[in-house]
Formats: sequence, structure tokens, C-alpha cells
Amino acid sequence: MSHTAHIPSHRKPRRSSSKLALRAGVAGGVLSTIAVAASPAQAEPVTETVEMPTLTNVDLSGALSTAVAASAEATQQDALLQDLRAQEDAAAAQAAKDAKKAKDEAERKAEAERKAKEAEEARKAEEARAEAQDRSSRTSERSSLSTTSSSSSGGGSYSAPATGSAAAIVAFARAQVGDAYVMGATGPNAWDCSGLVQAAYRQAGIDLPRVSGAQSSMGTSVSLDNLQPGDILYWGSRSGSYHVAVYVGGGKYVGAQNPSTGVVERSLDWDRPSGAVRIL
Repeated sequence: MSHTAHIPSHRKPRRSSSKLALRAGVAGGVLSTIAVAASPAQAEPVTETVEMPTLTNVDLSGALSTAVAASAEATQQDALLQDLRAQEDAAAAQAAKDAKKAKDEAERKAEAERKAKEAEEARKAEEARAEAQDRSSRTSERSSLSTTSSSSSGGGSYSAPATGSAAAIVAFARAQVGDAYVMGATGPNAWDCSGLVQAAYRQAGIDLPRVSGAQSSMGTSVSLDNLQPGDILYWGSRSGSYHVAVYVGGGKYVGAQNPSTGVVERSLDWDRPSGAVRIL
């Protein structure tokens, strides 16, 4: 008998083949389940729920109102811009029209002024020509320093040659024919009646008073039928005459008559004087 026959063995007893097969099957099923779960192709989709913000009726109304207001404002702005452009275009058109009108008016005025200036120059030229002819005629008369003529008026006879001092007086008076009449004027291109007589007598070295009444009171009274060149004719009374002139012979006189006629040579019959005085 062996000494080990009575010593218990430490090894576990072998399991039966049926138990081993069962355990192997269970293990295989577990491994298969794990493999299927780990395989991407076989994994079931995972659905994740995302919560979205809830749009209320209030939010929708506010957004719509804002959009409508913005659209209306944009439309209004566009209308204002179009109106502004229209006003600018109208203003530009009016400005162009006004500028053209002003230019046309300026051209019209310039043309009118040019024509007026030409007319004025032509008038002055004609006056200068006439004055030159008149002055030439006066010079001719002055150079002769004499006048001889005779005429009759109302049965009276006026004949006398102008000589000496009388010739100088007559020549000066006739040289002023055509000058203007201005009250109080004493020359050289405008006269009143007594101013002309005073200046004419100054040519003979005789100083007369300035006014007609005093001039007609000088010298000696003579008949209108016996006049000589150089005599002073007066209208009114001798001491209170209102007009005087110089007798130049041939039944005529030279006097500064009035503003409308100026200095003229007239026949005694044109405005017969009241009387005459002789100073020479």
C-alpha cells in the first residue's frame, strides 16, 4: 500500500465534457453580443432632440411691424429723393431760362443804347455843322463892319450906313444871332435882352446900365422914322421899358427875344417897338 494513497489530492476534479460545452457556448454568445454592439455597421442610430425657441404670436407681430415700417420708410425716402431731384431739375431749368432772358434783355438794352448814342452823335454832328455855318456867316458879317440898306414902313424911311462905333455895335449884335435866351445871362453863348445890348455897346467902349429900363433912359429920344444903326429900341415906356434891342439898319433889329426864339434878327414890323434912343 502506498503512503500517498491516503493523502487527498489538491487538483480540482475534472468537469464533465457537457458542462465544458455549456460554458463555452455561453462565453461565445457573450462575445458575439459584445462584437455586435461594438461594430459601427450594426449600431442603431442615436436620435438627439434639439430644443428650438418657441415663436409666439407677439414675436411674429413685432417682426412683421418692424419690417413693414422699414419698407414704408424706405419708400418714403425714395419718394423724397425723387421729389428733390425733380425740384432741382425744375430750378436748373428756371435758372437757365432766367439767364437767357437776362442775356436777351441786356443785349436789347445794349442795342438800344448803341442806336441812341449813334443818333445823339449824328444830332451833335448836325448841330456842329449848322453852328459852323452860322459862325462863318457871322464872321463874314463882322468883317464887313458895315451895313447899308433902306426900307419903308408905315410911311417912314430907315436908311443909314453903319460906320465907326455903330458898325462895331451892329457887327457884334448880329454875330450873336442864334445864341440862347436865358434870363440874367450876359454871354458869351446865352443872353437876355439888356445883357446883349450892354455887351454890344461895350464893343464901342461905352458902358451902359445893366437893366433895360435904365438903358432906354440914356441918350436922346429919336423917331422911329429917323433911325440909325446902333440906336437902342425899347418896348414900353422910355423910363420903364421891359425890353430892348439894337437897330441894325434896313428896318431890322437884333435882340434876345425869349427862351423859345433866342437871339434873332427881325423886321420892325414883326414886333414894332415903342420908341428909340440914340447914344452915339
